[in-house]
Amino acid sequence: MGHSQAEKAASRERVLRIAARKVRTDGVGGLGVADVMKEAGLTHGGFYKHFASRDDLVTQAAAAALTEGSAKMERAARKNERDARAGLLDAYLSEQHRDTPATGCALVPLGAAAGRDGTDGDVHLKDAYERQVRAYLDLIAGLDEDAEGAEEARAEAVLTLSALVGAVLMSRAVADGDLSDEILETVNRRLKHRAGPRPAQA
Repeated sequence: MGHSQAEKAASRERVLRIAARKVRTDGVGGLGVADVMKEAGLTHGGFYKHFASRDDLVTQAAAAALTEGSAKMERAARKNERDARAGLLDAYLSEQHRDTPATGCALVPLGAAAGRDGTDGDVHLKDAYERQVRAYLDLIAGLDEDAEGAEEARAEAVLTLSALVGAVLMSRAVADGDLSDEILETVNRRLKHRAGPRPAQA
């Protein structure tokens, strides 16, 4: 790759990284091309050297933000060597995750936009969102050592992921700090309680 091509690739990567952070904090509707380019140290006119349109940037930024979550979630789980599932719960349902959406899981801020995809816009997020949901479900199911078979592990993963995303969403949305903490702590405690020995199926 020539020097100019390498610089172009680096600039595009910088724009995409900034845009991915912004869609986590502001959602896809709050992503402004001028602001992204300015923060990247590039001119607004140079935008079309890297992306076909704003929708193109939004789609790629959202996909990048979603994909980055898998590695972070797996690292969080592996920090607790004795109980990887508990490690994942503690990291996801933490005050730090709640308070730093710019580096957090993109399933939380992008769910509404993905739900609207195909009905009121040209931003194609649904496929990227689904891929990430499936990746998280596979990861969580793989951590469930107590599950009685793959079907049970999958069901628990669906419940767990839904509770995780919903808890962080609500904890960020409420104004009362005590209620926000209660949501995170209660969901964490209840999910860990479910990880105990389960009764045999009839």
